[in-house]
Amino acid sequence: MRGHGTYMDDDKLKASLAGVVERVNKLICVQPLKTRYNGEIGDVVVGRVTEVGQRRWRVDVNSRLDAVLMLSAVNLPGGELRRRSAEDELMMREYLQEGDLISAEVQAIFHDGALSLHTRSLKYGKLSQGVMVQVSPSLVKRRKTHFHNLPCGASVILGNNGYVWVSPTINEEKTESSGGYEQDLEPVPSTDREVIARLRNCILALATHKLMLYDTSVLYAYEASRQHQVKDLLQPDIAEKVADDTRQRLQMESG
Repeated sequence: MRGHGTYMDDDKLKASLAGVVERVNKLICVQPLKTRYNGEIGDVVVGRVTEVGQRRWRVDVNSRLDAVLMLSAVNLPGGELRRRSAEDELMMREYLQEGDLISAEVQAIFHDGALSLHTRSLKYGKLSQGVMVQVSPSLVKRRKTHFHNLPCGASVILGNNGYVWVSPTINEEKTESSGGYEQDLEPVPSTDREVIARLRNCILALATHKLMLYDTSVLYAYEASRQHQVKDLLQPDIAEKVADDTRQRLQMESG
């Protein structure tokens, strides 16, 4: 069946643009490589707070319009469950303020295409001590989970919106006790910083060479990059070699 980004030519289905092929049963679509994020309910996103408004925050999620995070859709500190009061509204900047990075889930889509977010699960909330990488949303592979603690000693959140967050391994017990709104500002050891920098450069190398991003591809790229210094991964020829090694290993596994 013909979907978006395809056309029929002499009884053959062809792509009308350069992009990533998506199959849903018999429906075939092509998602363009350079595109703004079009959200779906249930997507995991990483975003930056741009405005604190009346009982809501506006969040940049790489979409045409800023997403909305309502005060009623967040966990109160400590995971407390109760109605939001006027006092909570006055405390909004204590929870999140302009410039803060957050992870959230798409709860609903408004008629104009804007997204409504929520952070009610304790795995969502404010992000700190890491680095954000921006890639094309079409390169992030949809998986059951987008939160990964990699064996190399770092955590990765692969946002469906093309914002990828790399940080030291997340301590889930600490997150649960703070309700997801306390920033850990302890100094990060140099070994962890090197792992984060290497992962960031590996993700950029995969994205530049149009490889799909998911936990396995990121880990394989990290392992392929171990023979090079972190700064050398920014050189186009070495980034291409790491991407090619990753592609070959993924193809061997898929058979």
